[in-house]
Amino acid sequence: MEAFKIFLTVLGILVVSFIAVYVLFPRSLFSFLRNALRRKGKLTEKSIKVGDLVWPYLEGGPSDGEPLLLLHGFGGDKDNWAMYAPEMVGKYRLIAPDLPGFGDNIRDIGRDYDMITQARLVRDFLDAMGIEKCHIGGNSMGGFVALRFALDYPDRLLSMTLFNNAGVVGADESELQKEAQAGKNPLEIHSADDVKRMLAFVAHKPMKVPGQFRKIFYEDFAAHRDLLDKIFWTLVEDGTVKPLNDQLGQVKAPTLIIWGRHDQLIDVSCVDVLEDGIPNAESVIFEDVGHVPMIENPKATAAKHLEFLAKY
Repeated sequence: MEAFKIFLTVLGILVVSFIAVYVLFPRSLFSFLRNALRRKGKLTEKSIKVGDLVWPYLEGGPSDGEPLLLLHGFGGDKDNWAMYAPEMVGKYRLIAPDLPGFGDNIRDIGRDYDMITQARLVRDFLDAMGIEKCHIGGNSMGGFVALRFALDYPDRLLSMTLFNNAGVVGADESELQKEAQAGKNPLEIHSADDVKRMLAFVAHKPMKVPGQFRKIFYEDFAAHRDLLDKIFWTLVEDGTVKPLNDQLGQVKAPTLIIWGRHDQLIDVSCVDVLEDGIPNAESVIFEDVGHVPMIENPKATAAKHLEFLAKY
């Protein structure tokens, strides 16, 4: 009985301590949980000098494995792939960088963030890493960068996987397209509570984010609001005014297209455009998934990805 009382006392202290850290030091707790997720994915945070920039990135898997470069979407960062990593690092050398304009990379509003520039910078990153050829994958904006990279540097790729990528226009308009045409940015966050709306817009079944963590998301967005607004409208310009529909036939890399049926940002009708345009492309559409399949359904998404990669 005495031992049980001691257990309850210790448990109570731990719970109170956890709540105190959550309330008083939410960023410390957030960092702790983020790092735990990295450890689960066997990822290590690193950085490398690329020209005049320092690129932060996560890396995991065997050092002699085939490189698998994964690019995050708008508003995201390298940790967008942390939940996906445990499924992929057994065979492949997974590398997930922060793209310029996001995460811990440079966030200079005076720089260019168009897709041609981003693809060129990714090439420079691979050069600095000493990687001549790799498998590439990208979600949303990162998929647009990957597609642009495949067109501009075809000899650098073993394969390409597109996760709900931007850069093409489908038969049906998405909710994001409609908002953008009305001059609105639906990915802009106006308050901590507004984070819930944004997450519900991105994911079909969004995870619940505690209030203190929503506050962190909002503070980080607000700190870079003007830059993110610039990048968003650059992305809209590149993706809807100058889409790559008529260039898809030039893609040489074996390509897998992964999509969530309920994507509100980029309509699922883009899958037909990509599959019809890219020679010998394969596709898979997940039900009850939105814009970020590698987060919403990482195991099923990774299974299809691994099956595809095994061919090349």
